[in-house]
Amino acid sequence: MSESSFHKKGQSKLASEAARKDALHRIRSAQLTRRSPEAWAAAIQQGDRDALSQAITLSESNRLEDLRILTTIFNALKPITTKGTPSNRIGITGVPGVGKSTFIEAFGHELLDRGHRVAVLAIDPSSSRSGGSLMGDKTRMNGLSNEALAFVRPSPTSTNLGGVARGTYEAILLCEAAGFDRILVETVGVGQSETAVRDLTDAFILLMLPGGGDELQGIKRGIMEMADLLVINKDDGGNRPLARETASQYEQALRLFPPTLGGHTVQVHTTSALEKHGIDAVVDAVDGMVNQWSENGWFGSQRQKQRLRQLDAHVHALARIARLNATTSAESSWIHLQQEVVDDQRHPLEAAQAWSKLQTAQEP
Repeated sequence: MSESSFHKKGQSKLASEAARKDALHRIRSAQLTRRSPEAWAAAIQQGDRDALSQAITLSESNRLEDLRILTTIFNALKPITTKGTPSNRIGITGVPGVGKSTFIEAFGHELLDRGHRVAVLAIDPSSSRSGGSLMGDKTRMNGLSNEALAFVRPSPTSTNLGGVARGTYEAILLCEAAGFDRILVETVGVGQSETAVRDLTDAFILLMLPGGGDELQGIKRGIMEMADLLVINKDDGGNRPLARETASQYEQALRLFPPTLGGHTVQVHTTSALEKHGIDAVVDAVDGMVNQWSENGWFGSQRQKQRLRQLDAHVHALARIARLNATTSAESSWIHLQQEVVDDQRHPLEAAQAWSKLQTAQEP
């Protein structure tokens, strides 16, 4: 075994152990908090970062008691009254190596310079051992993490599809309650299931690399159709001519796409997150789209649909949690149903309906 491979494995082991300890610390801190849900809600709205972080930890929990506490916290939060749009929720995704974290760092600082308070929910891949986030994005966003008016929170995907963590929607609401008016959701990567991110945010930014000829063929059309804004990053140095050419290719491709539901034109921008140029134009473009959506009613309609999708998602999630917290008899029934499906004695749909009937019969 080479020295470099040994070093990498050692780093991986240390990162996994650090993630495990961090996850346990956050969970225990949330469980040991003795404040009432009402006091907890008040602390969040006063900008208490520990209270905010612990509440987000509750949203990621599979314990029914934690979710009940979180519900009480939400009910205790006072309505936020602000002029105009209460917040902007911005999803950011991109191909591997595109520099999402560097872009978000520059994007976040531009928002701070404009007087906004910025929260970044960086969805990290989960450790296969501990289930905890590897904390990579927070490490790469040192500058933003140290800003008084910014909040960076890595969360593990916990094997969820869509590059988002379970509880991300609640984390967004909690950050808004804490006074953050620009919520950036960074996802694991690009894929068909990134629709989950689109369903959580107002505007969806897709980052691409210069040299998009091959990517234009390889990336799924669906993810491009979901994007509200395309950004060709790394428009610097020798990449500059290629970045401009790539932007032109995407502009031509977008002309073949159907009209957007929000009535806006999908723009293509080039940026260099490293050199901090082009970022202000992206912020202007997002603000312009949100203003247009607010005027034509699309903004409010989109958020209403998102709330309904969250209702559906929570119904499914609570059904899964109910299985995890099932009584001995219910657990036995679940195992029996699973075995019948494995043995092809029951269709999965039939087994799911049987489980649903069993759960309904057991309700008080």
